[in-house]
Amino acid sequence: MARVLRMPGVAANATEAVLSEWLVEESGDFGVADAIATVETEKAAVDIEADAAGRMLRTLVPPGAQVDVGDPIAVLGDPGEQVDDVDALLTSLGVEPVTDVVVPERRDVPERGPTEPAEPGLPTAASRAARSRASGDSHTSAANGRVFASPLARKIAKGAGLTLEDITGTGPRGRVLRRDVDAAVAGRPATGVPAAAEGGAVAHASRPPAHTAVYDEIPHSRIRLVTARRLSESQQQVPHFYLRATVRAEALLALREEINQDAPTKVSLNDLVVKAVAAAHQRVPELNVTWTPDAVRRYRTVDIAVAVATDRGLLTPVVRDVGALTATALAAAARDLAERARNGKLKQDELEGGSISVTNLGMYGVEEFAAVINPPHAAILAVGAVRSKPVVEGDAVVPGQIMSLTLSVDHRPVDGAIAARWLGVLEELLEHPARILA
Repeated sequence: MARVLRMPGVAANATEAVLSEWLVEESGDFGVADAIATVETEKAAVDIEADAAGRMLRTLVPPGAQVDVGDPIAVLGDPGEQVDDVDALLTSLGVEPVTDVVVPERRDVPERGPTEPAEPGLPTAASRAARSRASGDSHTSAANGRVFASPLARKIAKGAGLTLEDITGTGPRGRVLRRDVDAAVAGRPATGVPAAAEGGAVAHASRPPAHTAVYDEIPHSRIRLVTARRLSESQQQVPHFYLRATVRAEALLALREEINQDAPTKVSLNDLVVKAVAAAHQRVPELNVTWTPDAVRRYRTVDIAVAVATDRGLLTPVVRDVGALTATALAAAARDLAERARNGKLKQDELEGGSISVTNLGMYGVEEFAAVINPPHAAILAVGAVRSKPVVEGDAVVPGQIMSLTLSVDHRPVDGAIAARWLGVLEELLEHPARILA
């Protein structure tokens, strides 16, 4: 029996979402719990799963379309069902033809350095895409030139310096897959000789006038836009205050080395810091809170967001109930979330919740920094690199391993004295890390 599939509300308070990709072709069958389509929210790609087996009778919106929550996006039938007149079926279901779907325009910018102007006579990415559309190439959408590719394929292509417009996809609806990128890399000429322009002549680069500014314009990703909006609101609406501390990290480094001797999953220093934050929350629950207009909400479990840098912007997936996890289980969970964050495979609920974030720039050599609170969290802990520095022990100066911490706190639900007590507990736990595992 035919039924209408409508755009679900995949994120809290969301009124619209982008239909990123259809995973089942028209007239294609699918099973229960199979992914039918991928929907892009502000920070995550969410698969729409079938609640029953069926057949895709017709898709009503193209990939890339921006759709209001509740609007029809497809008509589904029973497995193997055939419908001769789908338009009549739509009328009987009360579904009007979709005529005003917004497909955001794709702006392709040639990937070249700031001192490498475009070469006249050579095809640009936009012109290549236009010719592909005109010739009916399957890997380019006829609507707006958008190329669909798996996140892994995009990552590999970017690392290899290839543009997706030059790669023919072999996946459903011409989707570019990893094997397509691997084939393109394998078939690329080894030399860096520029391609010949039409007519056989090699085009020569022309130097732009001295007064012309040369730059690359990088369109904002949805993640970049929402991050900018949320953190701007945080700085404007959340009264921040900051506490700083340094801790001796020798015992923490030794514990990590001991755990990793036979651990199935290697534990990072940041994993142990996150575990210590959970232990500090358990000892000072007044910081395990968020602010709401009507009350301070105190949580019974400790959920911690861990900042992950991706090509599209910063994401903060949440590790649930950290206090109940072993160090290796925490490391495995954090690694899984980080990998899926970079590949655009996080679910929306994995980006929601928690009362504190942990962000670590130590791997970049940053010694100390202050971070902006990620609403609605009450705090964010910024962790710097471990450095060898002289420290005083009694009357002697000895070499030590020092790590800097900066705690940014929302002053609405948390007073300074509570935050200071929490930071003191965290220092004690990090310098005596066996207590973290108790």
